[in-house]
Amino acid sequence: MPGPSSTSQRKSTRYLVIGAVFVFLISVWILYPKAKQVWTAPLGPALDLPTLTSTVVLPAEIPLTPTLVAMIESTDIASTPTAASSPTPTLIPTPTPAPLCGGPALTTILAVGADNRENTYLYGLGDVIRIVRVDFVTPKITVLAMPRDLWVEIPGISHFYNITHGKLNQAYLYGGPGMGYYDGPGGGPGLLARTLDLNFGLRVDHYGAVNMSTFVKIVDAVGGLDIYLPTDVDGTPIDDKTEDMGYFTAGQHHFTGSEALRFARIRKRYNDFTRMDNQNMVICALREKLTSPAVITKIPQIIGSFQDSVLTDLSPEQISQLACLLPKVSRENLLFTSLPEEILEPGRVFSPALKDTTFIFNADFAEIQSYVDMFMAGEWPSEPDEPTCP
Repeated sequence: MPGPSSTSQRKSTRYLVIGAVFVFLISVWILYPKAKQVWTAPLGPALDLPTLTSTVVLPAEIPLTPTLVAMIESTDIASTPTAASSPTPTLIPTPTPAPLCGGPALTTILAVGADNRENTYLYGLGDVIRIVRVDFVTPKITVLAMPRDLWVEIPGISHFYNITHGKLNQAYLYGGPGMGYYDGPGGGPGLLARTLDLNFGLRVDHYGAVNMSTFVKIVDAVGGLDIYLPTDVDGTPIDDKTEDMGYFTAGQHHFTGSEALRFARIRKRYNDFTRMDNQNMVICALREKLTSPAVITKIPQIIGSFQDSVLTDLSPEQISQLACLLPKVSRENLLFTSLPEEILEPGRVFSPALKDTTFIFNADFAEIQSYVDMFMAGEWPSEPDEPTCP
């Protein structure tokens, strides 16, 4: 028989456990709403793009063309089955797979690489512009590179500055808070998103921008990148105004963050399409490293450490969904594409902002929009004719 003291001790222990559980439940009840709010809140200002105006044509507005009249007149109404004479077939809906990682079925992200080295986003040109279409159901990721030198109409700038047009990469610059030209939503990414929407009908859901110093730190944080170069890549200066990016020989390389940045910026001896191809090689190598067993378990810590160094309107929850999806995307379902080089015509135009002529790409915007529409619909690029990660 246990003595009175042991019984008292058991009661005290029981009360302590009950008290600890009670305190825990009260803490969860108080803290959970706040934690959930932080988890789902955007990390940066929202895009708030204008609402699309409906262009649905009402039946009364459909014109009776001769072809439509002939089709109506040729229809044998008497022989057409009615609901009474013909049973309605039972339609069995095809189950739609649920999106992976708790994400939406589809989301589109404007990804920007800004050319400023400071750890801020007050200034900087949007020199790397990618549209990332993320399919959480398939799963599949397609990436469209938009040429930075397209001459476009830029909306939303105060009339005081007399800027109505510029290069596509300048839309990001003019929207930056350091310039003071634009006071609309989203800052630099917001103005760039509006410019893409206005000129090409390209509407994104979210954005993410990384400056050069943050890119270098991210690459170093994952241990560098392994890239195989099929040919030499020459980034040495062509004149005294050109920055030395280095010379990279053909073969296998292990790039530090600084080396990867320099490699991704090379274009003077080539063109912007070569630079976009080089950037895609860097993106593929980064994807390979992020999905490696040595790094994948560290992704939450990496995201947390750079959360304040990346400009984005994604929430921590959405970033975790993307991080969860990335290892599930097969090589053949990570596709890169760009506008066909033949539809872009090199030229020059006088820029009031620069007070000088500048190199641009002229293009038929309707033709660009047709490619954009196919991309957004998931119809282009299609494997295996388009480039993928090696």
